[in-house]
Amino acid sequence: MAIYIDKESKTFYLEGENSTYSFFINSFGYPEHLYWGKKIHRDYLLMARSGGARSCEAKVPGTNEGGSTYNHMLPEISYFGTGDYREPTVHPVFEDGSRVTELLYSGYDILPEKPRISSMPSMSGGETLVIYLYDTIRDFGAELYYTAYPDSDVISRRIIYKNESNKKIKLDRAYSFALALPKGDYDALTLFGGWANERNPERTPLHHGVFSIDSKRATSSATLNPFMAVMERGASEDRGNVYGFNLIYSSSYALKAEGASGGHFVVSGGINDFDFSWLLSPGESFETPEAVLSFSAEGLGGMSRSFHRAYREHLINKRYVKALRPVLINNWEATYFEFTFEKLAAIVDSIEGTGIDTFVLDDGWFGKRDDDNSGLGDWVVNEAKLSGGLDRLIDYVHSKGLKFGLWFEPEMISEDSDIFRAHPDYAIGIPDRPRCYSRNQYAMDLTREDVRDYIVDSINAILKKHDIDYVKWDYNRNVTEFFSEGRDPDRQLEFSHRYALGLYDICDRIVLANPDIFFEGCSGGGARFDPAILYYFPQIWTSDDSDAEERTHIQWGTSYAYPLSAMACHVSAVPNHQVRRVTPMRTRADIAHLGATGYELDTTVFTDKDRDEVKRQVAEYHKMEDLVLDGDLYRIEDPTKTNFFSFAIVSPDKSRAHLTCYRSKGQPNPEPHIVKMAGLDENKLYFIPELNLMLHGSTLMNVGFAVNFNKGDFMTRTFNFEEK
Repeated sequence: MAIYIDKESKTFYLEGENSTYSFFINSFGYPEHLYWGKKIHRDYLLMARSGGARSCEAKVPGTNEGGSTYNHMLPEISYFGTGDYREPTVHPVFEDGSRVTELLYSGYDILPEKPRISSMPSMSGGETLVIYLYDTIRDFGAELYYTAYPDSDVISRRIIYKNESNKKIKLDRAYSFALALPKGDYDALTLFGGWANERNPERTPLHHGVFSIDSKRATSSATLNPFMAVMERGASEDRGNVYGFNLIYSSSYALKAEGASGGHFVVSGGINDFDFSWLLSPGESFETPEAVLSFSAEGLGGMSRSFHRAYREHLINKRYVKALRPVLINNWEATYFEFTFEKLAAIVDSIEGTGIDTFVLDDGWFGKRDDDNSGLGDWVVNEAKLSGGLDRLIDYVHSKGLKFGLWFEPEMISEDSDIFRAHPDYAIGIPDRPRCYSRNQYAMDLTREDVRDYIVDSINAILKKHDIDYVKWDYNRNVTEFFSEGRDPDRQLEFSHRYALGLYDICDRIVLANPDIFFEGCSGGGARFDPAILYYFPQIWTSDDSDAEERTHIQWGTSYAYPLSAMACHVSAVPNHQVRRVTPMRTRADIAHLGATGYELDTTVFTDKDRDEVKRQVAEYHKMEDLVLDGDLYRIEDPTKTNFFSFAIVSPDKSRAHLTCYRSKGQPNPEPHIVKMAGLDENKLYFIPELNLMLHGSTLMNVGFAVNFNKGDFMTRTFNFEEK
């Protein structure tokens, strides 16, 4: 059991593995936050409440009670117009034009099983608390959902807003959660970037006023990931209180941390209210996307491990989350669009005996598609280019004992395509305005049912006709225009959210409808790397930048919220196609092994020595693959701040571990480099074959050992630890 209630004080306690989250219903019927932190006893907590600084505060409507103001109550939900001047969680507009609501307690339920959101991905789970709030004047309701997870320190939260009146209500903001953190000095950690430069960590001191990140792109974006950590000013990788926030959402979003006049901070977020409104007719409800909240008293590392465990256990498809992943060869950087059956067959032949088990045919196999200017949306095999058709290639791949994978970009359409000539309205656009090009293509209007039906029928027809084992699902541009032909003008501001619902609909009908096919997500690299996508795709292409040096930064940042098993990482060609850097093949493999590994280069030029090296790499990866899929990650050396990078992965029972160390630039006469291991059991004895030493966990973690790199730039060393 994770939920407890003190009925006398109306105090609710939600307990994780090592944490407690608590709030109570105050005398006005307002759910007031009390505590979120290290696990505590279920004591009386109201002694810690105190008023805030006075600043012309308004009293709770209808009262004249001293000190009673919503602006000082620490919120679980906040609303505008009743004396609360902090960021509102919800902003309704009623038919008479008023915007004031007062949502007060009307009861609670404890559900034995966490209910699914009807049209969006969400975590699975057990006991779930529902707090019912109601505005009796406007017949407007809110249901606050809380699920605690005894096997980790995360809480999932979301809100359903309900119109129980006989009039229309418009929502101009409908966030998923709000909560208060006590007075203190905090920093925010966010993940910024762009194409081939995704998820760079940025630490920013919080202040009075609003700190926010968002996306206005109808996608979660490479620019700012839908993740934020709020941490005590002195918190580090392994110490200090850290509060993490991640949205299970793939469209325009906002996350905010507001320093309030009372000294506390309010964190809130959900669907971006910029260019958003939602019309609720009488009797209708609006479900918000789910937010996942993680607490750690053990710094950023503890927060990350809680996210990782929760996503592996309660979000990612159970069929694949811990199943061995395909070790693939993708033809893209070997051939780009210039391929024939013979070229592809030669790649298949060249990897025989290496342990690579899947061949993936990337872009260019369909329609009129010899470059990125045409063909998207015409999901018909180009048999003139691929002589003998797709089945000839698939049969050849399967005859070699390999699985076959295929690339799609289902959400996009080219102007030079048969489907666009027949249905130009399938592309998002405004009839009297020219459309924006991006990557020489348009985005399809997923808010329309007929467009979604076309996509689903076209893709499923290919998957049904051909024996396909793996699909790479790409998405190479952001939405523009934000308009759907034929939709009521009063509902055009619903576009970005309806686009997300459309995406989830086609994923339900393609990904979940083909359970025997392994799907990998991609978005021009890692531009749509979010928990909602992980619900459908157990791994996501981390970045189009596959250079080993760059990937240490990208994979470091990605790991703050997302498990290694979710990161697709390839050994690619040198000079690298994105940055032209040359790194040793062993280094490229050692970094790629810190995720779901694969290859993307021209294997037909391999020497026998190259093939032997790949065979060794694949065998080494398989030895550590269970750690990648289910191990606890400890970040040791930060490549964004030092010349070094180190990741340690430790088995849940702490009987085994793997350490990858990397040095970026070689140095003459270098100082000794000592690495202290992390995550081991202090009392267990471990054998390290690379050192031929037997050492206790306490020694490895407190004394460490010298790591000696070979001469040159971009060098790695790996170490294994086995309990004896």
